[in-house]
Amino acid sequence: MVTQSPAKTLELIFDFGSPNAYLCMKALPDLLDRTGADLVITPCLLGGIFKATGNKAPMVRYADAPAKLAYENLEMRRFIARHNLVKFRINPHFPVNTLTIMRGAIAADDEGNLDDYVDAVNRAMWEDGLKMDDPGVIAAFLSANGFDGDALLVRTQEPEIKARLAQNTEAAVARGVFGIPTFFVGGEMFFGKDRLAQVEEALG
Repeated sequence: MVTQSPAKTLELIFDFGSPNAYLCMKALPDLLDRTGADLVITPCLLGGIFKATGNKAPMVRYADAPAKLAYENLEMRRFIARHNLVKFRINPHFPVNTLTIMRGAIAADDEGNLDDYVDAVNRAMWEDGLKMDDPGVIAAFLSANGFDGDALLVRTQEPEIKARLAQNTEAAVARGVFGIPTFFVGGEMFFGKDRLAQVEEALG
């Protein structure tokens, strides 16, 4: 009898507030096809990670180093061009408070449709430029895209949903996570969109 080896798993620590997380996710399908890996998305709160680790968003961290910030932006443009991500737009409301939509991700995961939810909300954030910290905008968008927006908003207020997002965030910090996107291949951690080649190598 032939025993199949377990499927390779790529875990992504994820928050909608990171434009680089969106960019990574758009570049991942080809990588997953090449490696045969399964993607597991772990919703966490980027603000909570920053607070726990003392890290800051690049636009804040490099505010006094304009050349460094300009280079970060250059690398983003290169990544976008390399992967032909023509729909990407910086959200005009950026930075957006993602607490509600990240709790929504926990609820969607609970209901078995996290992947569809992430695809939809990523589009709202980084293609359509919607103000996704406005409950009315959130509910209307979700309802127009195959979800029960009002019901999901109600679920974001459930204590268990709030607790799970907090627990995910605390667990990520305990594993060494300081920002998003962060990937795990087994126990190996990789940070940022510029590490995808290393991620692919680790997946074999």
